[in-house]
Amino acid sequence: MNAPAHPVLTQEEAFARIRLLRSPNIGPVSYAMLLQRFGNAGTVIDALPELSARGGRQYRPARVETIEREVEAVRAAGAKYLFHDQPSYPALLGEIDGAPPILTWRGDVSLLDQPCVALVGARNSSAAAVKLARDFGAALAEAGFTVVSGLARGIDGAAHEGAFPRTVGVIASGIDIAYPPQHAALQERIAEEGLLVAEQPPGTEPRGSHFPSRNRIIAGLSLGTLVVEAAVKSGSLITARLAGEAGREVMAIPGSPLEPRSHGCNHLIREGAVLVNSPEDVVELLSGFEGNPRSHFREPLSAEWYSHAELASTEPARIADLLTTAPVGVDELIRQSGEGAAAVQLALLELEIAGRLERHAGGRVSLVS
Repeated sequence: MNAPAHPVLTQEEAFARIRLLRSPNIGPVSYAMLLQRFGNAGTVIDALPELSARGGRQYRPARVETIEREVEAVRAAGAKYLFHDQPSYPALLGEIDGAPPILTWRGDVSLLDQPCVALVGARNSSAAAVKLARDFGAALAEAGFTVVSGLARGIDGAAHEGAFPRTVGVIASGIDIAYPPQHAALQERIAEEGLLVAEQPPGTEPRGSHFPSRNRIIAGLSLGTLVVEAAVKSGSLITARLAGEAGREVMAIPGSPLEPRSHGCNHLIREGAVLVNSPEDVVELLSGFEGNPRSHFREPLSAEWYSHAELASTEPARIADLLTTAPVGVDELIRQSGEGAAAVQLALLELEIAGRLERHAGGRVSLVS
């Protein structure tokens, strides 16, 4: 999503971008496509009702008063906005599918200029694993890495504590909401000494759907993700999968087959993650990393895309009859329709703005059931 140049962002355009992202049915993918097509957020907002009408629904963008209250809340929290094409926006994060167009942050944003490593694991972690996470966090920070985690109980909190002040906490709530409540003091310390990052608007309490979104940011910021201890079905494995799909290194510390909290790490190793025994192993893997991971946990997703000029000059394809409530890949829609990628994406965009289309993992889409 990162632009090759960094144009000056006026206050008017910044406000319009926030309003665009907070408007109904606008997510990171549709946000990026709309800016590509129309050039600036103000023009996009004016065009939204017509685009939605072409998708079959009426539309009303986010209210100006709502965004004014949000901006004031960000200011009151001592936070700032970071937009996708500003110089401080981390290039690695901009490379992932659906990168967050706007973040809010408190602390030392220059920590994102350093090589980052994600360190994640179980909430109900063992005492031994907590100590291991704290020790790894300290050693990796000493080696010059910024340690990224999600401020959850257990492994996340220990990783942050060990790495201070070279640590980034990515939260699933608004920048002004402490979650979990037990980590309120830790979250404030990260905001003061490290860096605290949020994608959700201020005042937002975390919901289940916010955590996978947070996990993609953790993975996206980092050259690699290390899982210390985790069950087979856990958010930590989601972070590892997302890291693999982004072409980043996936690492895991092995554990006893008799300990259920180790099954996730052992599973990752069996599936191709790199077995790690010491912080030195992580440093060796990630030093000079150039996008060719030794792990082969998951192949990066491939997607047909389009240029700015194509999207700006294309009429939408007629693909509604090809869609059902069953998810299908965009590439398959392009093949079956015989239309160009930009025309198909534009048709999907109109349906999404109208609230008729749902996007799924792996570049798949479906009609809303």
